[in-house]
Amino acid sequence: MAHRMMRLAIYDMDKTVTRRATWTRFLVAGAASHARWRLALLPVAGLLALGHPLKLIDRSRLKHATQRLMLGPRLSEQDLARLTAAFAEAIDRDEVLAAARAQIAADRAAGYRLVLATASYRYYAEAIAARLGFDAVVATEVRRNAAGDVLSGVAGDNCYGPAKLAMIEAWMAREGIARAQAQIRFYSDHVSDAPALRWADEAFAVNAHAPLTALAAREGWEVLDWR
Repeated sequence: MAHRMMRLAIYDMDKTVTRRATWTRFLVAGAASHARWRLALLPVAGLLALGHPLKLIDRSRLKHATQRLMLGPRLSEQDLARLTAAFAEAIDRDEVLAAARAQIAADRAAGYRLVLATASYRYYAEAIAARLGFDAVVATEVRRNAAGDVLSGVAGDNCYGPAKLAMIEAWMAREGIARAQAQIRFYSDHVSDAPALRWADEAFAVNAHAPLTALAAREGWEVLDWR
């Protein structure tokens, strides 16, 4: 008996579905809600962020340092749930691109299973994904203590670049989805997702920056502007 083909539509989040990156906004919202005095530390977080393009700090260490700086070393599950619910509501209201929302609806209507694959932390990406009707989330995991409190720092791999593709493949294996039995489309704004875009059956460069636009021209990928 032939296996039924699974249709997957996999979306990056920041600057693909949303107008802007979400991490800094989350840190600001979290500090404003949890400990307003930490907003005075935002310039320090900005200086840390400048170290990434200079290769002075990698993405995982940057997430660890900025979360600890702006949100503190630990957040209870209750505080985190309250913060992420409010944040997801704000992102859904203010930051989700109308064209992205329309494509998500179209893919769902066409029978695709919707997957959000993002380098953002799962703890808030899931709340955003739920509001947008995604079926699954592949994202960066955060460290937690035995009580379930969120600690600063990445647990496992940062869901970025080749690691994102590996994490998608691991999710598919857990779900029992064979690659040969899946029709996959992938949407992203950033050249770091080149491994996943090449792996997909249909690749879409969305709101692409210059390096991805150039790569899409060479690879023959469709270029979309949802802004």
